[in-house]
Amino acid sequence: MTTQAFSPEVYSRRLAAAQEAAAQQGIDLLLIGTGPDFAYLTGSWVSSHERLTVLAVPQSGTPWIVSPNTDITDIKSAPVGKLDVELRGWNDGDNPYELALQGAASIKKVALGQSLTADHILQFQGLVSDADYVLATYALAELFTRKDEAEIAELRKAGQAIDAVHAQVPELLQPGRTEAEVAHELEKLILKEHSIIDFVIVGSGPNGANPHHSFSDRKLAAGEPVVVDLGGTLPSGYHSDCTRTYVVGSDLSQAPQDFQDAYAVLYDAQAAARAAAKPGSTAEEIDGVARKAIADAGWGDKFVHRTGHGIGLSTHEEPFIMEGNDLTLEEGMAFSIEPGIYLEGQWGMRLEDIVVLTKDGYESLNVVEREVR
Repeated sequence: MTTQAFSPEVYSRRLAAAQEAAAQQGIDLLLIGTGPDFAYLTGSWVSSHERLTVLAVPQSGTPWIVSPNTDITDIKSAPVGKLDVELRGWNDGDNPYELALQGAASIKKVALGQSLTADHILQFQGLVSDADYVLATYALAELFTRKDEAEIAELRKAGQAIDAVHAQVPELLQPGRTEAEVAHELEKLILKEHSIIDFVIVGSGPNGANPHHSFSDRKLAAGEPVVVDLGGTLPSGYHSDCTRTYVVGSDLSQAPQDFQDAYAVLYDAQAAARAAAKPGSTAEEIDGVARKAIADAGWGDKFVHRTGHGIGLSTHEEPFIMEGNDLTLEEGMAFSIEPGIYLEGQWGMRLEDIVVLTKDGYESLNVVEREVR
């Protein structure tokens, strides 16, 4: 997949910003493998599988891309093909790692993209064994995590698309249907609203207590809770992710009493965490708000995961909204707020919205009904 979401000038600015960040941190060479970071900087989603394709960005001068000649045409058709970026093709039998390092000045510090796998990293380390290696995701964190208006517009579209799918969930949750049957209907709806299905979770009854359940042949029963977590990708490469909790064939009043009590706690905890989301707050502060509200109500040990994660060209990326992350959040950062309560063997619940920080607070990119339906 090649995204043409933005003009070549956007990617030119991003590459220049990456070079500036590298220079400020004393990084001699950025090496970015294919994947979200590569797409962010080039506009290309090309994938060469086990063959090396890498974007090399020096502190100054012209960046270059090393790629198998089989993929050069795809790269040329992406925005990067219109930029001042050198394309270096290679064939089987060539050494692409040496080719990727040619032209780099003194290499004492290298930042590696997170999608580069060990087989590639070890080759680079063998050629430049005395360099310091750091993770480019952290070196370029501010560049990747602060979304510009065009990116926010894409995330907003993604949120609207997945909201449209969630709006149709209640009519699909009928007694006697299996989780898998419901999931396959949801997959069709995601394809209609997006271009790619990322994931579908339909966790009914006790399956809802597994946060990463997918779906199964379990049949839905009237009045039982169902966790539905959905995600898709737009043609631009930007992701959606939204979770709502439902009750089969009825409303919250027909669910078990302990579930009703817990959902009131979860609803308020998620609202409080959203209210705490603003520039200047830290990731762990938002996590702490949600966690305290749930713990104070006696459900603290049933909230078993972080409160949220960043989103953009990846479904999960920085910033991670979790205990121990003292990152100060800034305008333009987009992330989920998704506390949950899970009672093993009985039921689960999760409420998730994507928010983007504005100058004074946040905008929720998901507005579909949060009450149990």
